[in-house]
Amino acid sequence: MSSKSKRKLTEALFLVPTLLAFVMVIIIPFLYGIYYSFTNWQGTGAATAWVGFDNYKAIFREPGFLHSFLVTLEFTVFNVISVNVVAFIISLLVTSEIRGRNVYRAGFFVPNLIGGIVLGLVWQFIFSNILPQIGAAIGSQLLSKSLISNKDTVMLTMVIVNAWQYAGYIMLIYVASIQGISKSVLEAAEVDGATYWTRITKIQIPLMANAFTISLFLTLTNSFKMYDVNVALTNGGPTALFMMKPVQASELLALNIYQTAFKYNNMAQGQAKAVIFFVVLTIFSIIQVSYNKSKEIEA
Repeated sequence: MSSKSKRKLTEALFLVPTLLAFVMVIIIPFLYGIYYSFTNWQGTGAATAWVGFDNYKAIFREPGFLHSFLVTLEFTVFNVISVNVVAFIISLLVTSEIRGRNVYRAGFFVPNLIGGIVLGLVWQFIFSNILPQIGAAIGSQLLSKSLISNKDTVMLTMVIVNAWQYAGYIMLIYVASIQGISKSVLEAAEVDGATYWTRITKIQIPLMANAFTISLFLTLTNSFKMYDVNVALTNGGPTALFMMKPVQASELLALNIYQTAFKYNNMAQGQAKAVIFFVVLTIFSIIQVSYNKSKEIEA
């Protein structure tokens, strides 16, 4: 056996434990989940009957799931925009000549280290206790009541909290991309009379196309999979009307799936929702990455 073949065999053997764990923990449960979504499985023992697409038909007749789907799309759009805009702005700040920029980098990143449950509880206290007191003191009707208890503002609170937590992490991706741009290119543009805004829009942003692809993908998937902050901050509330039925105004898809499976003990239907969730997330991710990759080629 040649040395090249031995090296490839060694590399393959090192991959075996990881691949085995991946198959056991991800692939096999995923395939079982698809199977159980077509049965009447209740979480214990084996499924006793094959029900076909009955679980899927019931899902699309359920106002709570349809509302969660629409709310998740709404949250994803606003969250992706807010996180990336904030992250890009602060990345420009911490890569400028401002004094103490390394301290700012650390400060902006720290919220990402806080667990979602703790973060949600802290901000719940802020929105439910501190801001109403401030609103009462300054005479603001909007802030005098908890923003979480208002179905029209509850999604805004989730966007604010997630942007506060996640923007620092995305900032690091943008910072690395900005630092990878040759200073000579920017200096030449400045000598030619390009303004700061022109240098950002015409030079930096096109050269950062790869960073935008990665960042948008991460924020897109993070938004769709949001669960811990949703539970701790709002727990799906308050109640609203959708299709003339009471629903949870801020219940995202991940929380809706959990509630179906564990609160209402409908494991099979929960699995069916999870399969739909996987398909939707995959489709949106592929579209986003394909679109951004095409922009990279144009740039």
